[in-house]
Amino acid sequence: MEALITTIEQNNNQEPYRLIPVKHNGVTFPGNVQSERHIIPIVTQFPNKPFIEANTTEINLDQLKNNCVIPVFSKDNERTIAHQEFIEIAQESLSKVFPNTNFDKTEIRVSHQIKGRTPGAIHKNVNDLLEHERTQYFERMAFIIRVPSILETINGNEIALTIGGVRSYNLENLYSKKTFEKFKFFIGFQNKVCCNLCVWSDGFVDDMKVYSCQELQSKVLSVIQNYNAEKHLLGMKELSQQSLTENQFAQLIGRTRLYQHLPKTAKSLIPNLNFTDSHINTIVKDYYEDESFSRNQQGDINLWNVYNLFTQANKGSYIDTFLDRNVNAFDFTQGIQKALIGNGDYHWFLN
Repeated sequence: MEALITTIEQNNNQEPYRLIPVKHNGVTFPGNVQSERHIIPIVTQFPNKPFIEANTTEINLDQLKNNCVIPVFSKDNERTIAHQEFIEIAQESLSKVFPNTNFDKTEIRVSHQIKGRTPGAIHKNVNDLLEHERTQYFERMAFIIRVPSILETINGNEIALTIGGVRSYNLENLYSKKTFEKFKFFIGFQNKVCCNLCVWSDGFVDDMKVYSCQELQSKVLSVIQNYNAEKHLLGMKELSQQSLTENQFAQLIGRTRLYQHLPKTAKSLIPNLNFTDSHINTIVKDYYEDESFSRNQQGDINLWNVYNLFTQANKGSYIDTFLDRNVNAFDFTQGIQKALIGNGDYHWFLN
């Protein structure tokens, strides 16, 4: 059924709204209000939790602009597209799709600091360097931007529309001439309870190759405009309708551990699971202890909670693998859902 068409607006107090289904510039975003004219102001506050942890640190846009140098391609000294340009392009693209909507402050995490020094400090000992003689940039950067006015509830958890991206200079050949640069970009949702991201393959591009900022913006806009939020939300809601018993969960965990050590020929016949033993350990611990997504008193756990155990564990991934694993978590949980009813290729994990 075609969604009702409305606009997303803020009142004079800049309060977010819970909306009816929205279709804007070809993008459909559902809401919870029944009447086209009935818009209910709500106040939603996400907890102060990072969307990724691992070895990352928080940074703001001004620090990226003012305190970081821009890497170049060494053979022709052509500059790369800077982290802050990627973020600003995403912000501008979101504003084009939703011109009357406020967004939460961009959250930025960085890792793998590359240090340097200015030419005038070439002979100084490191302890004698002054602040203005030090240079730095970060090899890896991830960011998200939430749209707090577009919300939905799944299994009692409020989730908000979110876009974001990853840039990893380690994926570029900076020792060569300027060529296409690689970016990862997504549009999906973020769970308010735990700040876990909910990303699926139709809203994610893991190898966005561009040569210029203009091309990057064009491709970012295309991802946002082609995203089917209704289908994504429906898939996530269906996860809450099926559960694993304690025995089935134990079987699943045992198989995920075996999967890491399968021969290549055997592994090639099974759908990909992009999680390590360290992630699985976290999932098992949270199955018993997590305040929001642990088992019930009988030991059962619904697949929405299983999915969030995976995305929670994924916060320990490095930036360059973070989004790929997040997508894999959704594909894997959907595969287990199909295996429970005898369909799909994931039955090996429950046998």
